Amino acid sequence: MSLLFCAYFTRAALKLSVMSEFPRRIVCLTEETTETLYRLGEQDRIVGISGFTVRPPEARREKPRVSAFTSAKIGKILALEPDLVLGFSDLQADIAAELVRHGVEVHVFNHRTVAGILRMIRTLGAMIGEPAKAERLAQELSGNVARIERQAAALPRRPRVYFEEWDEPMITGIGWVCELVRSAGGDDVFPERSRETLAKNRILSGPEEVARRAPDMIIGSWCGKKFRPEKVAARPGFDAVPAVVHGELHEVKSSIILQPGPAALTDGIAELHRLIARWALPETPKHERVRHG
Repeated sequence: MSLLFCAYFTRAALKLSVMSEFPRRIVCLTEETTETLYRLGEQDRIVGISGFTVRPPEARREKPRVSAFTSAKIGKILALEPDLVLGFSDLQADIAAELVRHGVEVHVFNHRTVAGILRMIRTLGAMIGEPAKAERLAQELSGNVARIERQAAALPRRPRVYFEEWDEPMITGIGWVCELVRSAGGDDVFPERSRETLAKNRILSGPEEVARRAPDMIIGSWCGKKFRPEKVAARPGFDAVPAVVHGELHEVKSSIILQPGPAALTDGIAELHRLIARWALPETPKHERVRHG
């Protein structure tokens, strides 16, 4: 009996030791890591989130909000005693540096492509000791993108798309957005800009740049405020832009396209494809368009 007890105790101690190697108290300074942890079924590890988090909705009900995007309540984060803080991009470098000076372990992701989103998911899974779960999620998401790509390939025509991330100044879409527009059946009119990781390098000189490229569709996603198509249509020189002539100005909510995580590879690409398929198949009955998309 004592030998059995010793064996059981040893196994339990080893299991506890392995568990302690991985973070159990995580603060997520942006939404995509929060959503990823929920999708992995590891939400109990999260002890703090960004105030901009909307996905999943239960996160806002269950978790304390400790940051905006470029600012954070450092004292509140420290009080949560996290063993890992997750951030995103150079815009959170100052927050990360301050937390590091307080002895907190910080990992800042800096991905800007669809492949980068999938790599973030796999990296996060490895960091918490759940690589198999992360791999399944990554495969599920990449499979969804591939499915929509196949549907898009069957469309009879492809629109030229201007994706606007901000209006004043005019900022065109980042890398993963350009890729998802292509996968959904369109062609970004500023593909060379999408390779720029910093927003300041994706600022357009003015409306004439867009007018020259004559997009068939304009899709706006102004982070933090509502897209106003009438304001865009009134820009100098836009009266001859095909998208304006034919009334093809649409909004995709920033929460499903400008967040470099699962949302962009599910709801974001699905909405892009719905809009593009409707443009490409204008004579198709509504129920047929829905089935196609």
